[in-house]
Order: sequence, then C-alpha cells, then structure tokens
Amino acid sequence: MTQPVVAPEAVGGTVAETRVPDDHGPYLLGLNAEGWVYVGISIFFVIAVVWLRAHRTLTDGLDARIAATRKTLDDAEAIRKEAEAVLAGAKRQQLASANDAAAIVEQARTEAAQLIAKAQDDSRELVIRREQMARDRIGAAERSAVSDLRAAAAAAAAMAAQELIADQHDAAADKPMIDTAIRALN
Repeated sequence: MTQPVVAPEAVGGTVAETRVPDDHGPYLLGLNAEGWVYVGISIFFVIAVVWLRAHRTLTDGLDARIAATRKTLDDAEAIRKEAEAVLAGAKRQQLASANDAAAIVEQARTEAAQLIAKAQDDSRELVIRREQMARDRIGAAERSAVSDLRAAAAAAAAMAAQELIADQHDAAADKPMIDTAIRALN
C-alpha cells in the first residue's frame, strides 16, 4: 500500500504531491512478505477445513446457536403472550376498580349528606338544650338574688329594730322585763 506524502513544493501555484514507493522487503517466488502472509493464512484455512473438519464444527456450532436462538424466540413469544394476558387482566381489574371507586364515591356522598343532616339535627337539639340550661341558670340566679335580697332585707330590718330598741330602751326599762322573765323561770 502506498502512503501519499505531501511535500509543500509549489509548482505553478499549486502544491505538488510526491509519492514514496512501497518498500516491503525482499521478494520470493514473485511474492513479497505480505503475499506470503496471505498464502500462509490460505493454507491454514484449507488444512483446518479438510483435515480438522472445522467446517463441520462451525456448522454444528451454528446449528446449536440457531436452535438456542429459536428456543429463546419461542420463550420470548410465550412471555409476550403471558404479558398480554396479564395486561388484559390488569385492564379488566382497572375497569372493575374504577367502577368500585365510583360506587365508593357515591356511597361516601350519600353518607356525607346523612351526616350533615344528622349534624344539623344534633346542633338544633344542642341549641335547644343550651337555651333551656341558660333559662334554668337565669331562674336559679333570680331565686338566689331574691333569697339574698330577702336575707339582706331581714338583716337590715333586724339591725334597724336593734337600733330602735337600743335607742328607746335603756337598762332601767329592761329591768322589769328581766325580773318578769326570771320569775317565770322559777
């Protein structure tokens, strides 16, 4: 094979290319070293095919590889069919799940409406009970206030009576009452 060597010599305004001749050494029977390599490889292949029956080994190996590839393809086809069956089952299950989900959502809406109605009823009852409790507390507070006012009025009346009696009665006026009380005890 020849390798072009570019020499930067300008010949008429262009760059000229010079080639170096291939030099692969000596020749024997008209063949150089490269030719003898081809002859050696050719002889090797002829011996391998004829004497070592390499072609039979190669064909047996290729046949075994073809059989293995066919088995792999058959396995792949079986796996594909199984995957299609699984996919169809998954699609059916997804559809059933979607229907179940819709039913669950509808049931949840119904239950939510019932819970809202019950909560409204419960809140009305709670308001009524709280109003009654407030009325009861107000009544109790009124009774307590009336009782406290009566007690305060009684205490004020007693104080006023005590002060009136203390102002109008002295020790001399009390002596005949004490004497009468003592005689009544005997």
